[in-house]
Amino acid sequence: MARAIVSVTNDLYTDQRVHKVCIFLMEQGYDVLLVGRKLPSSFKLEGRPYKTKRLRLFFRSGPLFYGFYTLRLFLFLLFKRCSVLVSNDLDTLLANYLAKKMKPKTRLVYDSHEYFTEVPELIKRPRVQKIWLYIERKIFPKLESIYTVNESIAKIYADLYTKDVKIVRNISPLWRPQGLLNKDALGIPESKPLIVLQGAGINIERGAEEAVEAMQHVAAVLLIVGDGDVVAQLKKRVQSLDLEDKVFFYGKKPYHIMMNYTHYADIGLTLDKPTSLNYKLSLPNKVFDYMHTSTAIVATNILEVANVVNKHQIGEIIENFSAASLAATLNSLLADQHRLKQYKSNCRIAAQIENWENETSVLKTIYPPIEQ
Repeated sequence: MARAIVSVTNDLYTDQRVHKVCIFLMEQGYDVLLVGRKLPSSFKLEGRPYKTKRLRLFFRSGPLFYGFYTLRLFLFLLFKRCSVLVSNDLDTLLANYLAKKMKPKTRLVYDSHEYFTEVPELIKRPRVQKIWLYIERKIFPKLESIYTVNESIAKIYADLYTKDVKIVRNISPLWRPQGLLNKDALGIPESKPLIVLQGAGINIERGAEEAVEAMQHVAAVLLIVGDGDVVAQLKKRVQSLDLEDKVFFYGKKPYHIMMNYTHYADIGLTLDKPTSLNYKLSLPNKVFDYMHTSTAIVATNILEVANVVNKHQIGEIIENFSAASLAATLNSLLADQHRLKQYKSNCRIAAQIENWENETSVLKTIYPPIEQ
């Protein structure tokens, strides 16, 4: 059986895009191995129908982590037989490219999840940014199979490197709730309007701070389901504002459990700020998760997000984002139950169009089925 080795720098637990691609590759006839890293806080992986490997590292962040991980990943890939290498994002590309150079019969496919060189962590560190730009400029023009998450990023890459960049959006699969837990089992307050902010990247400059501040003036409960570098700060702010009965933290959850929380929410938040080109062009998968659970959306005016929300009429876009404008938008929507129900109804219609099952038509051109 043909083998596909898929690599990332995360710990595999919450990366739904990569999980969906791995499942798709299996359906195409590949024996799939997903490679990531092991962290002290990593949860046990359960129920994966494909093989996984987590590499243990001495360093967790910074240049030493990336340098050491690139070396470890390269050596791991070098001695594994495979038909295709799938590199996810720029931080795995160098190792995959060097391994492919040693395996001329092996295909290399690049899946760019974001505009990596413009993430906030890099634009604040121009010297480090130049290193990643150098790697991208050296390797990207030599790639043959490339896809990314939306039209805006695809156009930038196509213009920069004169390459054909396909688009595979990070859309949710059709959600069919099975074994739905009740609110009590999930620890969700009963009989109160619910607002959810979910995701693996609850980080600085993604609106979580304003969401907490806004809850001082909104008669509802905010459920924060996920983790990120701003969560510890948020918890302290909740305590200082005496909002423990209005803001609840649930941490990382497996996807099918996380979607339970989203299902019960009236409104889902996606609040990225245009503070970097990467955020300006982002299309978070939470947008589609909210859509698939018929949860009305309140979002900042990010191009790709606004396009989806406005096209399907599934929520509200905040033009001038602040804690005050967010609170006003939430209060207005919660007070207008007819409008809220219409957005939820539109979500159900949109989910039949915007789903992973339809999106895989592009993947089929990149990974043709393996003839047995």
